[in-house]
Amino acid sequence: PAINFIFSRAGCEAAVQQCLYAGLRLNDDTARLKVREIVEERTASIPTEDLHVLGYYEWLEGLERGIAAHHAGMLPTFKEVVEELFVRGLVKAVFATETLALGINMPARTVILEKLVKWNGEQHADITPGEYTQLTGRAGRRGIDVEGHAVVLWQRGMDPVALAGLAGTRTYPLRSSFKPSYNMAVNLVQQFGRHRSRELLETSFAQFQADRSVVGISRQVQRNEEGLDGYREGMTCHLGDFEEYARLRRDLKDRETDLAKQGAAQRRVQAAGSLEKLKPGDIIHVPTGKFAGLALVLDPGVPAGRVNGHRGHEYAEGPRPLVLTVERQVKRLAAIDFPVPVEAIDRMRIPKTFNPRSPQSRRDLATALRTKAGHHVPERHRPGRAAAADDREIARLRAALRAHPCHGCDEREDHARWAERYHRLQRDTQQLERRIEGRTNTIARTFDRIHALLTELDYLREDEVTVHGRRLARLYGELDLLASECLREGVWEGLSPAELAACVSALVFEARQSDDATPPKVPHGPAKAALGEMVRIWGRLDALEEEHRINQAEGVGQREPDLGFAWAAYQWASDKSLDEVLREAEMPAGDFVRWCKQVIDVLGQIAAAAPASSAPPSSGSGSTVARNARKAVDALLRGVVAYSSVG
Repeated sequence: PAINFIFSRAGCEAAVQQCLYAGLRLNDDTARLKVREIVEERTASIPTEDLHVLGYYEWLEGLERGIAAHHAGMLPTFKEVVEELFVRGLVKAVFATETLALGINMPARTVILEKLVKWNGEQHADITPGEYTQLTGRAGRRGIDVEGHAVVLWQRGMDPVALAGLAGTRTYPLRSSFKPSYNMAVNLVQQFGRHRSRELLETSFAQFQADRSVVGISRQVQRNEEGLDGYREGMTCHLGDFEEYARLRRDLKDRETDLAKQGAAQRRVQAAGSLEKLKPGDIIHVPTGKFAGLALVLDPGVPAGRVNGHRGHEYAEGPRPLVLTVERQVKRLAAIDFPVPVEAIDRMRIPKTFNPRSPQSRRDLATALRTKAGHHVPERHRPGRAAAADDREIARLRAALRAHPCHGCDEREDHARWAERYHRLQRDTQQLERRIEGRTNTIARTFDRIHALLTELDYLREDEVTVHGRRLARLYGELDLLASECLREGVWEGLSPAELAACVSALVFEARQSDDATPPKVPHGPAKAALGEMVRIWGRLDALEEEHRINQAEGVGQREPDLGFAWAAYQWASDKSLDEVLREAEMPAGDFVRWCKQVIDVLGQIAAAAPASSAPPSSGSGSTVARNARKAVDALLRGVVAYSSVG
């Protein structure tokens, strides 16, 4: 048996199809009948009408031939069947993503890696030595095979030395992924109090790793400080304080640079303003660029969204005039071609029959342009008086430099070179010191910020956990605080079980690839209003997190709720067929089942937490959320979802 790792779901399915189209058969008739018997037994609980939707018959054909795919997009039951048949030797070749290498006992005689690069969710990255060992470690069945084989397919640009390094590494760094959360904070405070909780976090493995990384930085700081002493000695001047003199030189240079940038920006604005005044038929002189010279404006290129001097988002690049050059080329120019303002030097009529795609039309109009303005000699652009010449601050700094004692030193420039090195090293050292400060007690500092935010929201009062905090302590998830705030404000009161399932799905679902161009479909009515209110509450929490310097990029904080699964959860909880739900969701069955199970899990947490204080105090009635959450669980737990949950 062999496992061929392909780091793509579509790639795994395509590999199976290629084998089937090629007529490949790895099982004899006896094995084929045994496969069908096992598959029919394991899938007997799946509704018959869903088998076609799940691609059951195509999947079964591959299994009978001894070939299968294995990836996270498959129905859990299908994956379990593949695993069982592989272990029994009834499936000889599996095309799998790396999920097969984690937590599943499926040893093989041979493991094949299609390539040594995989998508990690953000970019295509080389696999690590630990991942290589985890994948190839499947080769060689203990007690059956004397040896196993790991094959890496050759790719253009592959480095054999790097591959040998992957295969030869036997020690792998352990990285902590621990991050404090809101739920963790209230549970720690409830059990240990604030100060004891902080001490526990300071002794965590995550903080140990952060502190250990500081050691190397501290040594570098020490070496830098020794270098600074040497540079300080090299720039010592017998006439005065050369460090002060060097500071004046840097201030002068920075001021001149700032004024130059301001002047360039002003010229760009003036140039853009001049381009806006151009009209079709204007003859201009393009000052620079590949198409410098005379040109006829065919289209000014000012976006339609430009109204009353206000620039919309689409106007960020400025006007882009379409011109005809004397060389008979029709080109759309950019702002970079006009570093200085441009004016029309003459005008000529553009024939209505002019076709920019016709070589003859371009030739005739270019000839007319050359005749009309060929004698014109463009005025040479004379730059205006430099802003630095009239700047009082620059005048003051220059006077201070000339008056400084070190200005008359014979070795002034030698001292200046040492001073520049001193400044660069000092700047680098200060950056290292900030890194040390940022990594020391990071976990405890994050806990302090979370504690402060929860105190402001009345979840905590020093060592006391409020009634809202006790509710939050029962909610586990990435958006635990958002869920608690929704219960607190009664956002989900009055929703039907299906509508509640749609809203709760936004707390767990994360799209594999974001598509901002197409807004997700959501149920209408109360569910849509509730989802909108959830996004509003998230916005308020996001602003609070920014105020308390809780950084979501570091894995702490509340991400924006994703509404991409709301319609599928609503449809499924409304007793729609699997075919209809999967077709509209455009989602593999395995992903659909996995997200449904996560929604069910959070609904169970909400059912337990809601009675604390779900209904608004002014409502005068009990909460409906807990009851409807349990009904939503029952509505979701049917068909392939129910079978996969117990299977």
